[in-house]
Amino acid sequence: MRRRDFITLVGAAALPLAARAQQIPTRRVGVVTVGIATDAFGKNNMAAFMQGLGALGWKEGVNLNIDWRWYGADAALAERQAAEIIATNPDVILAGGNPAVEKVRQQTKAIPVVFALVSDPVGMGYVESLAHPGDNITGFMSYDPPLYTKQLQMLTEITPPVRSVAILYNPRTAPYASRMLQAMEAASQAIGVTLRDAPCHDDAEIEAVMAALGQRGGSGLLAIAEIFNQMHGEAIGRLALKHKIPTNVFSPQMIASGGLMSYAIDFPDLFGRSTVYVDRILKGEKPADLPVQAPTKFKLTLNLRTAKALGIEFSPKLLALADEVVE
Repeated sequence: MRRRDFITLVGAAALPLAARAQQIPTRRVGVVTVGIATDAFGKNNMAAFMQGLGALGWKEGVNLNIDWRWYGADAALAERQAAEIIATNPDVILAGGNPAVEKVRQQTKAIPVVFALVSDPVGMGYVESLAHPGDNITGFMSYDPPLYTKQLQMLTEITPPVRSVAILYNPRTAPYASRMLQAMEAASQAIGVTLRDAPCHDDAEIEAVMAALGQRGGSGLLAIAEIFNQMHGEAIGRLALKHKIPTNVFSPQMIASGGLMSYAIDFPDLFGRSTVYVDRILKGEKPADLPVQAPTKFKLTLNLRTAKALGIEFSPKLLALADEVVE
């Protein structure tokens, strides 16, 4: 070995570990997502995403930089945050929720995008098809039409049964709701329930819907899985108790506030699974070659505390199917 080569080798070995770590190429991921970082919904989704990346060998501050943006339920804020994330020139963007996908796709066709918590990506025009997304977007959708049928059916499997169901959502944060309503309308006749369209924009409108339902016998409420309902979950649960309305909701927080039951997708699971596509894209694959995937994990929670307060009994079938029963 030449003397110069030996000196170079020794010098490299003598570098502090921190200095050598800085030489490892780092990649950048930008995240624009629904919710807020400080509540249970946001924390659980963030934890699942970080755990998934860690299991695939990606460590923040070592070989990966992550820029986070949380827009709550504010689509206008999502637009500004999409621009901020795009300006960082990330290698891939994680878009959580329909507003994030909508705002990101309006501003870039070049940066790869992986989505989670997105409903009806084909109907909304985000991808060409589930099997062949095309362009720069793919991901893990929360769209599952059979789920809506089961949610309606479960409201009829209580005593006294629900015969009329109001569908609660905000048109601004759930532009896909009309398609969901069509799917539920087709199933409702066979189930034996009538549906009521109940778009809301604030707590006052939610209370008006609840008060009207409380005056009708046999009425219930289905809060579809969308960020407005999540952000107003406490009000929905509280008003359901106040007006004695049996509700089918979609999160533990809404159950804790007074929801009767929750049959829903495991949302953190979608964030965790999304890391597989983030990893594959960082290693050179293209979103167009990665098919959109459907939810695979669901959970049924029954709230006996709320049932007692409303004078309701669950059927033996529901109790047998429950993954969790809140005493």
